[in-house]
Amino acid sequence: MTSIQELIPVLQTAIGPVILISGVGLLLLSMTNRLSRVIDRARNLLAISESQAGPSKQKTLAQIDILWSQAKLIRLSILFAAVSLLCAALLIIILFITALFGIEDAWLLSIIFIACLGSLIASLIVFITDINRSLSAFKVELYGYETKEG
Repeated sequence: MTSIQELIPVLQTAIGPVILISGVGLLLLSMTNRLSRVIDRARNLLAISESQAGPSKQKTLAQIDILWSQAKLIRLSILFAAVSLLCAALLIIILFITALFGIEDAWLLSIIFIACLGSLIASLIVFITDINRSLSAFKVELYGYETKEG
């Protein structure tokens, strides 16, 4: 069995993933709030579109299509962020298991840490893509069309 003195360095090592969990949790809060706003905006536009006709209805429907794609991007971003959190939590658990049982497996810890940060990077890339899509929706609202250059 491992002594308290031997576990203290493990606790110190686990601080990094714990801070990562806190930071990604705040990102998740931001992403879920953004998803809620996109869904609310799409519902409002859908209600408005029912009373419209002609070009204004097409413009509203184009905005709804963009909002739908944004919602899917945000959902994907949330998924990657959640995977990152799961990997960070798993990393902490494995740190303690390896310390308690004296297992030396740096490869496993490294792979989980890389997966954690890789998922976080993927989440942020998808989130940035969503931000760019919101500019497309705004352009449709302003000018009534969507261009390929964003």
